[in-house]
Amino acid sequence: MSGGATSMIRTYGPEEIARIRESAEIVGQCLLALAREVEPGVSTLALDKVAETFIRDRGGEPAFLGYRGYPASVCASVNEEVVHGIPSAKRILREGDIVSLDIGVKKAGFYADAARTFPVGPAEKLAPELVRLLETTERALMAGIDKARPDGRVSDISAAIERTVKEEGFSVVRALVGHGVGRALHEEPQVPNYGRPGEGPKLRVGMVLAIEPMVNAGTADVVTLADQWTVVTADRKRSAHFEHTVAIGAAGPEVLSLVQAD
Repeated sequence: MSGGATSMIRTYGPEEIARIRESAEIVGQCLLALAREVEPGVSTLALDKVAETFIRDRGGEPAFLGYRGYPASVCASVNEEVVHGIPSAKRILREGDIVSLDIGVKKAGFYADAARTFPVGPAEKLAPELVRLLETTERALMAGIDKARPDGRVSDISAAIERTVKEEGFSVVRALVGHGVGRALHEEPQVPNYGRPGEGPKLRVGMVLAIEPMVNAGTADVVTLADQWTVVTADRKRSAHFEHTVAIGAAGPEVLSLVQAD
């Protein structure tokens, strides 16, 4: 879940990062489970119920449920919806759609957050432009993660994301940002997905960041719908969202929410 921050920049020790990793692994495993559920004819509410059960069965709590009044465990954003789409029994996935699933978990007092955009139906039937949008957004995330290194700056992450996206002719959403995560769902620092390198807070060992490029096929501009949650592209072109929870280690980034499929 993208958003602002709530406090000073925290750094975490190895034991605390191990706790954050426990939450992050549940998030990553839940996204893998949902990947098997995303198909034509499925409602976004059904995906939400699968996710809530999955999280609770593993000793976690859905971090989004009730957060600032949010009514679900998952943000399920379809097509032109950028983030914070509210799951609904009436929102039925159709072949050729894309759906971004954003999940947060709290376990033993520690939070993690990750997201992924999935094609609905066979990937080979997805429009080539959408395939490129998804691939670019994921590649931008990994480019940003690669810059999450000690003694760099937050904007090194931002600049790497923006450069990757612009090279493909897509737009980075500027109105929403990544963030610190750990003891709270949203912590300092904010992590924009655009900017010049060498600016912003210095990156230090023990910082934990939710890095999350949101990339639009058309304009970067977004609007919030009447439900006060769902953010959509201003031109109603499609959008993709990929996110990982990342700890900054002495040797570089550690992607806590990256898990391998069985």
